[in-house]
Formats: sequence, C-alpha cells, structure tokens
Amino acid sequence: MCGIVGYTGPRQALPLILEGLGRLEYRGYDSAGVAVLDGSGVLHTAKKAGVLSNLETYIDSGAIALEGTTGMGHTRWATHGGPTDRNAHPHTDTSGKTAVIHNGIIENFPVLRAELEHSGIELTSDTDTEVVAHLLGAAFAAGPTAGDLPASMAVVCRRLEGAFTLVAAHADVPDTLVAARRNSPLVIGVGQGEMFVASDVAAFISHTRDAIELGQDQMVVITPTSWEVTSFRPGESATTDYRPFRVDWDLAAAEKGGHEFFMDKEIQEQPQAVEDTLRGHFDGTRIVLDEQRLGEDELRTIDKVFVVACGSSYHSGLVAKYAIEHWTRLPVEVELASEFRYRDPVLDRDTLVVAITQSGETADVLEAVRHARRQRARVLAVCNTNGSQIPRESDAVVYTHAGPEVGVASTKCFLAQITANLLVGLALAQARGTKYADEVAREYEALLEMPAAVAETLTLMDPVRQLGRDIADSKAVLFLGRHVGFPVALEGALKLKELAYMHAEGFAAGELKHGPIALVEDGLPVVVVTPSPKSQPLLHSKLLSNIREIQARGARTIVIGEEGDETIAPFADTLIELPRVPALLQPLVATVPLQILAAEIARTRGYDIDKPRNLAKSVTVE
Repeated sequence: MCGIVGYTGPRQALPLILEGLGRLEYRGYDSAGVAVLDGSGVLHTAKKAGVLSNLETYIDSGAIALEGTTGMGHTRWATHGGPTDRNAHPHTDTSGKTAVIHNGIIENFPVLRAELEHSGIELTSDTDTEVVAHLLGAAFAAGPTAGDLPASMAVVCRRLEGAFTLVAAHADVPDTLVAARRNSPLVIGVGQGEMFVASDVAAFISHTRDAIELGQDQMVVITPTSWEVTSFRPGESATTDYRPFRVDWDLAAAEKGGHEFFMDKEIQEQPQAVEDTLRGHFDGTRIVLDEQRLGEDELRTIDKVFVVACGSSYHSGLVAKYAIEHWTRLPVEVELASEFRYRDPVLDRDTLVVAITQSGETADVLEAVRHARRQRARVLAVCNTNGSQIPRESDAVVYTHAGPEVGVASTKCFLAQITANLLVGLALAQARGTKYADEVAREYEALLEMPAAVAETLTLMDPVRQLGRDIADSKAVLFLGRHVGFPVALEGALKLKELAYMHAEGFAAGELKHGPIALVEDGLPVVVVTPSPKSQPLLHSKLLSNIREIQARGARTIVIGEEGDETIAPFADTLIELPRVPALLQPLVATVPLQILAAEIARTRGYDIDKPRNLAKSVTVE
C-alpha cells in the first residue's frame, strides 16, 4: 500500500516530506519520489526506484534543487507498471506544472489513456496514475475550471473509477495542495501555521496530533493556515462527513496504525484486502483478469488444472480445488511447489498451472512455473507483487491487491488469495460455458458481500482472544474440518505453529477414526470447523458425530459454526459463531478466528507475532 505525505507551511518542505516517507516505510514500497513548489512558478520533482535512501542519495548529490515550502512525497507499491524510475511518483502533465501522487487503482485507466493518446499526448510511464496528471493539467489549463485547481480536481475525480487517494499541486497555485479520496485512506494534519496530508498519521505525528479523517468521495484544499473539505460528487456542496480526532498514542504505535503488532493491523485490513482484490474484475457481463495473454479459446481447451504453491498459499489452493471443480467440472490437483517438478507430473498444452505466491519470487514456485512452461503448459499466476518474476513468466495474472504485508505469517494475503482463486474459477467456468453469464454474475455478487461478512466476523472476536489466553499453556491443539473446512483447519494449525511454536495438526474430520483420534486426551483443545446445516446438511451431521466422539474422550471442543446453528451448541465447550455465507465462501470468514486465536496464544506466551523465529516473509532459495 503506497505511502503519501504532503506539506505546506513556513518550513522547508523537503526534510519534512522525507521524514514522513521514512515513517511510512513499514507499508512496503518499491520506489519513492517527491515534488516541491519553489514559490516562483516552478515545480521540481525527483524520484528513484528502490529504497528511500536511493532517492535521498540522489537529492544529496545536488543534481536537482528542491527548495520550497510546499511539496509532497510518495512511496510506491507497484500495481500498474514495474518498479522503475519512470513509473515512480509523482507524475506530471506535459506542461511540467501539474504533479500528482496516488494510492489505489484507477480501474478505467485504459479508456482514459487511450483518450489521451488519441488527443496527441504521449505518456511516459506504464502507470494508471499518469493519466490523472494529464487530465488535471488539461482541466486547469482550459475549459470551465481553468485556473481553479480544486474545481479541476473535482471534475477529474468524477471521471475516475476504482479506489484512490490523490494529492495534487500546480506551479501556478503556490502554498496549496488539493487531495481527494475514494475507498482509500486520507488524513489531514492540522499544525500551527502549517498543514499536512498523508495516508497515515505516522507521517506527521511528530509535528501535530490534531488530525481529520476524510469521508468517502471527499476532497480537501490545504494552505498553511486553512483547510476546506468538500465533496467531489456532482450536485453536492461542502459536507461535514469528516472526522476530527486527536492522536493519543506514541509514534511507534502510530506506525502500526495504533495496533501493538503489524499482524493485528493486517488482520483488521482483511475486509479491504478482499474488496480490493475483487475490484475491477467484472465488467458487468464477464470476469476479467489483470493480465491475460491467454484467450478464452485457449482456456476453453484446458482439460486439467494443477495448483502449485507453498505454505498458506498452498492452503488457499486447496480451497480453490473445491470451487474450480464444482464450477468447471475440471479435475484439479493441488501440489506443493517444492515437490512438483521433481515427481515429473504429466503436463501438456491443455494443462493449466495456477501458481500462487505472495511475493512473486518464491523459489519453489518459480521453478515449478519454469518446469510447466518447458512442458508447454499454460501458467496463470496469483500474486500480490506487481512486476515480480513469476507474473512476468506467466501467461495470465490475477493480482491480489492486498497491499504489503509486514507480518511474516500471512493473514490478509491469504484471504486475498482465496478471493483471487475464486475469480480464476469463475473465469474458467465462463470460458468453458459451464456457467451462464447470469450465474457468473450471481457468484460475483456473492463475493461482493464477503468484505462485509469478514468485517462482521472481526467484531465478534473478543471471546476468541479470551480463549487464546485460556489455552496458551496447552501442549498441542488439533484442528478438524470437512470440505472447504479442511484447508481452513490446516491453515489454523499452520498459524499456531508459526506464531506460538506449538504442536498443532489439521485433519480431515473423516480421518479421525483412522488414527488421529489416538491423540485425543483429557483437556486437549480441538478446534472443529463446522459447515452450514442448511447448505451442507449431510456433512454437518457427520461433523456432529466427530464432535461427540472427541468430547466423549475428554477433549475441550472449540466449535466454529454458523450463526443460528443450535444443533452444535450442546457439544461445544466454546462456540464461535460466524455470519451465514455460501458454502464455498466460508473459508473467508472461518479463517479469521483461527488467525486471532494463534496470535493471542503467541502474545500470551510473550512472542513477537510479526517476526516468528526462523521464518522469512519470502523464501527465495530452494
């Protein structure tokens, strides 16, 4: 998730902007840049790929003057275009007087880009952001909003589709910044004779604790001594749908958004991660992938699917198997990427290999992709990092758009991967004709309900946190599930291993009597992921039998079930209720309590849940 900082006031802007960008480095980024107004009608910019220190070294070399008391800065997480100097923000218009920085995704940028190119404008980057700079520069230069930067920004924002936070400056409007937001955070920092805008209060908390959070579809104009919030939606005047507040935590906590650990913050960001992953993938009639170098004719000939992944990504692939097979009637095999190429799988031109990776650089997955390509199989990547190696070597890509994940143990990226995998399943179903257009639309509409369901689940987690504290001294925990609940059980066990260093195992509940029940003893916590009694009554009744069996042997039964399911309450020592959702989508809500349970057990044991021992965020060697 990109970092944004803007400043106007009496002090030199550059040091404050660089300080703010440094405070936002935790968000993850691949390039950085700044723009400064020098007060004499000239806008100066500098930007560099890589870490913030690359930009600072370039500035310190004296290659460019960046003096001025109004400016803005940006750390970029690539979504459109690779992490290069030319794709770094800020982006400017052809006059060089308008500069824009952006967090989010402009969904209709291909249409806007084509319009600009048709008018004779040559774009110099691969980003969606640059089109905003050109549109804003044109609106400010001519037409009904000429010379009026806020009005020009409003006109441009009304043309944009997607999620965005935008901050803009113009050389002809000194001491002024204009910012706007839709589905992406933006806060104002109100200082003494100076003003800030940022994506996070961490950027300015060392200078002011007085802040204002903008509402949806709002914009703000700041000068050193004033701020004004308005709506950019047509027909709406200034609104009061913004939230003034005072930051009452210290700087270290603010960098985590007020949370003790990044993982806590990332768990809370999961509704947004699911929503952002869905955004832009349905054009009203069809599922659309991010980068598709495979035509529907090619997808139609696919007769087998392999899913290759590691760790949590592997578990998301197991969920995908149920959905893809159900929707497409294609056989799906889910493989550990580390084993895939060594067992010489049977692949050909009609095989689709779905490679799931958060970083896009995972060594085992990369080698599996290369092996598949050598066998002439088609490859589709599900990835969270634009421009990384695996998407570049794949025939098609679905980006998860979860934003950077600092915590080593995956949380929001896992839910985003499940979401993306379901989109892959729907894309295959529509290409093969196993689902009609209206059926695909209904499935997509059901997915659109999931961010709200995940958000609701997060409000119900206080008992889970208490449960974590209660069982933190346990020697082991078992997890059981059936159907899509089985991968959830595996993920719950993995989280507990990663974070709390406990023995934990996930089993398909039907296997209980084939060995695992020997592990059940008095007081052993056993977590059971229970399907809906309405949509899966047969599986539900079988899970009830499993719960009775383990309870009869003295286990502590922790049952995750659908709200309103009264049949499981008598057999649950602890009952965790979840919102009612479609059967195939249950992992998106059922995973959440298991993440929080593992984190709370680890916290109670005194461990750093962001940095589990011996683990790295991205495994780049086999």
